Parts: sequence; C-alpha cells; structure tokens
Amino acid sequence: MPASDARSLLASIHDVGPGAERQVDRLAGLLTDALDGARFAMLVVPDHWAGYPIRSGTAFANRLRTWSDSGIEMFVHGWYHKDMAEHRGLARLKARYMTASEGEFLGLSRDEAARRMEDGRALVEDIIGRKACGFIAPAWLYGSGAMAALRDSSFDLAEDHMKVWIPQTGEVLARGPVITWASRSTARTAASLAVAALARQALHPLRSVRVAVHPGDVTKASILSSIEETLKCFARRRQVGSYRSLLA
Repeated sequence: MPASDARSLLASIHDVGPGAERQVDRLAGLLTDALDGARFAMLVVPDHWAGYPIRSGTAFANRLRTWSDSGIEMFVHGWYHKDMAEHRGLARLKARYMTASEGEFLGLSRDEAARRMEDGRALVEDIIGRKACGFIAPAWLYGSGAMAALRDSSFDLAEDHMKVWIPQTGEVLARGPVITWASRSTARTAASLAVAALARQALHPLRSVRVAVHPGDVTKASILSSIEETLKCFARRRQVGSYRSLLA
C-alpha cells in the first residue's frame, strides 16, 4: 500500500536494565520470533530504583550496544523509574492508582526533570554510540515540569499512553492506546488479558498500533501467550515498523 496509507505495528520492551536482564532476554526472544526479527524498541532505565546502575564498560552495557547494533531502538526511560515525590490533587490520584510508585517524572520540577533527562541521554548515547530514539517517562506519566523540560530537550520523540509526539513542537505522530499487560495481581492480569483480546478486534483501524511489554510479564504464562497472540495478530495485517519511521 502507499506509504501514506501504511499501517504500522510498534513494539517495545520497558524497564530495561541489569536487574531485569534475564526477563528482558526472554521478552526479546519472544518479540524477535513473533515479529520475524529484532524490530522493536527498548526503554532503558539508567539506575532502576537506585539499585541497578548501568555503567559504561560493563557486560550489560556491552549487551545494550549489541542490541542497538542489531537495529533495536533505544529510548531513555527516566533515571530511577521510582517516584519519590509528594503529590497533591490529580497527580496524587495518578500516582496512587495508575502505577505502583513508578511515575518518576510526575512530580519533578522542570530543572530536575531536565537534569535526569540529559544525564540519561548522555549515558545511553555514550554506551550505544548513536543518538537515543527519544524519551518516554516511566509509567507514561508526565508532570508539568517534565513537559516543560521535554520541550527544551533534544529528544526527537516522546510517548505517553495515548500518543507519540515531537517534544519541541507538540506535533502528534501516532494516536491510540498502548496495549500492555499487568502482572501485579490476579484481577489486574485478568483485566489486561481481556483488554488485549478486545484490542485485537477493535484497534485495526488505527494507523499505528503500539504494544508494550514489561519484565514482570514473564512471570505469567497467560500473559506471555496473550503477548504472542497480540503481536502476531497485528503483524499479519500491518508492517512492523520503527518509532523513527513516524518522523518520515
């Protein structure tokens, strides 16, 4: 079909870091098999929960470079991923109900958000030897400070749960909800499986469909089966694309 009419599938592995290397390996294998190649993105956390720092020259840093060299796109995904801010009002509700203390950039000031973004960008780019694809806040949650910092950043792309956009201009490049799964409880898992099944029927009209997986997904066979089915369902009908292709 003409490029202007092409429909794409964008897939990503979140929370990539040395503390989840085994889980990321398993997910990378699943995505590679389902998508017939390493055509997906990884969201890299420089120091997950201040306990798993990524350092240049380490074995894990070398793995990141190898993954990037294979064509996997690398996003900066916060710095700690953990939310350590005090929230009020709507932000407090988001922090409590939308994520388990994972929305690191929801309550940061502009200056602090900018510092963590820039430090993350510098670290990831030094390791992979090329420009990072963009920035995606942990749990897809951005406060006003983070949004202001993004507008002044050098990142080409940003993403939240409902869209992908160019930070400097606000131009939206893809719309529609990310298909993702929850493993924290039986009820959340059941709900995410039902939503994924519905998405496999309802989201075909979207120009771009996004699928995101997390290290915790490997703990439940039902989630892994749903991920595989979902990826294959959309890959049969559309091109497996890259985030950077949205800029074209």
